[in-house]
Amino acid sequence: MAAAPSKPRNESIRIGAAAELLGVSIDTLRRWEAAGTLPVRRSPGGQRLVDLAALRRLQAERRARARPRRIVAQSARNRFPGIVTRVTKDRVAAVIEVQAGPHRLVSLMTAEAATELGLRAGSPVVCVIKATNVIVEVAASR
Repeated sequence: MAAAPSKPRNESIRIGAAAELLGVSIDTLRRWEAAGTLPVRRSPGGQRLVDLAALRRLQAERRARARPRRIVAQSARNRFPGIVTRVTKDRVAAVIEVQAGPHRLVSLMTAEAATELGLRAGSPVVCVIKATNVIVEVAASR
C-alpha cells in the first residue's frame, strides 16, 4: 500500500524570519496581522508563525503594487537596444535571444524572471552587459 504524501516540514516560519524576508519590521507584520492582511497563527509555545503560502501571496501582491523605479544612473556602459527574437523556457531556466543591430545576444535567466518581465518574441528590450573580462582581437596582417 502506498504511503500518503507527506506535507512539507516547514510550512510556516517565525514572524521575525518573515519580516526579514519581506524587508519590513516585526511591528509592521503585527499591524498586518491585526488588520487581517497577513494570517498569523500561534505555536504551542505562543510564538507567532506565518504560513509560507500566505507569505508568497503577500510578496506577489506587494511586487505587483510597487511602482517601477526609473533608472537614473548605472555603471554598465555597454547597452544594446534590440528586439527579442526567441524565448525558450523550461521549469527553471530561460534562454532569451535578442537581435541588437547586427549583433545576436543570448541571455540566460530564471524562467521566473523571464515571466515577470513578460518577455516574448517581438518585445523591445535593452541588453546591458557588464563584463569583467573583454578580449580585443585585431585582424592578422597579410
